[in-house]
Amino acid sequence: MWSNLPFDLLAKIFSFLSPDSLACARSACRHWHACAETYPLTLPQHQQAWFLALPTRNRGQRCYVHNPVIDNWHMISLDFLPDQIRPVASIGTLILVRSANRTILQLALCNPFTRQFRYLPMLNITRTNPAVGVLTLESGQNDPNPHFRVYVAGGMSEAPRGGATYEITLEMYDSMDDTWQLIGFMPMEFAVRLTVWTPNESVYSNGVLYWMTSARAYSAMGFDIGSNTWRELSVPMADRLEFAALLWRNGSLTLVGGTSGGDACIWELNEGDSWGIIERVPSELGLKFLGGKRSWGSTKCVGSEGGICLYRELGSGMVVWRENEEKGKWEWFWVEGCHFIRGKQVQNLPIKGVFLHPNLVPVGCSQEPVSRLHGHFSGAGDELVFSNCQQACPRFIYNL
Repeated sequence: MWSNLPFDLLAKIFSFLSPDSLACARSACRHWHACAETYPLTLPQHQQAWFLALPTRNRGQRCYVHNPVIDNWHMISLDFLPDQIRPVASIGTLILVRSANRTILQLALCNPFTRQFRYLPMLNITRTNPAVGVLTLESGQNDPNPHFRVYVAGGMSEAPRGGATYEITLEMYDSMDDTWQLIGFMPMEFAVRLTVWTPNESVYSNGVLYWMTSARAYSAMGFDIGSNTWRELSVPMADRLEFAALLWRNGSLTLVGGTSGGDACIWELNEGDSWGIIERVPSELGLKFLGGKRSWGSTKCVGSEGGICLYRELGSGMVVWRENEEKGKWEWFWVEGCHFIRGKQVQNLPIKGVFLHPNLVPVGCSQEPVSRLHGHFSGAGDELVFSNCQQACPRFIYNL
């Protein structure tokens, strides 16, 4: 019966599968493979985001992804990349990355599932170590062609008389125009803090783009896009936090942080710039996550629309606070770290993680059959390979 289903009905069934299950299904028989070749490989609109981990050291061109639906880890080869990369932020089904082999900032877009990569144009002002922020506009989580803007603030640039100076300008990239433009200035103090004390992560909330800074005590720097002005926002327990991260949850700016010997807590920004605590990491999960230690210093955090994840290294377990749509509430989960793939032990590595909604539709081909996109999946805990996208979408691929 299954081998004789009409393509339109079979394609509807395929639309509920995750990328790894879809790749497995298309390899089951000729009929299923032909269906996947004929219809776009779109994914359900409300799927959970996957956790993608990129090693922070040059340990080969690969990354690791966790499928939350079946609680399984996979490895994806990144041998198509021209440079070592570091993730900056996820943009729908894409990852904004920066080159790890260059001192100056060079940004690019990447879809590791379709092996697509493209450099963004160079900035108007060459900078090292600026803060980078992302705003996604008018697109769904599975849109392979999102409209987005990238903001770059601060950093070091070449001084007129030689040497280097802090850069007080702000540049914006618009994906519709594929160009950078200077849009404003900032106080020198803000430029210094964004350059020296700020990681790349940014959060957009209610018209303001925020970055966390850690100079002496934690605080948040905000750029109001509408008024083109800057502001500073205090955070709770600023001088006691061992780690702090800003996230977006349920339409509100959210702070996650932990103190030495204490719990990790989650705060939400209320009216009047006041913070209210909304949740704590359960003590048993916190102890398991820290391995008996009492320090949160090495903790990293990443969030998506429906979840918050605390992690450290690839082999370390992760603590996840995730929305359970069936129960209508958020629940805590423990996710085992990545230890084995294809029966082989995986080395424990320092990582940088992002949440990503995987999509097998090449950029620029969202409404067309992906006749030249091929993939295979050979079992649980295996390596995912999706290749030969260059002909399907030549304007997006970096030609090696």
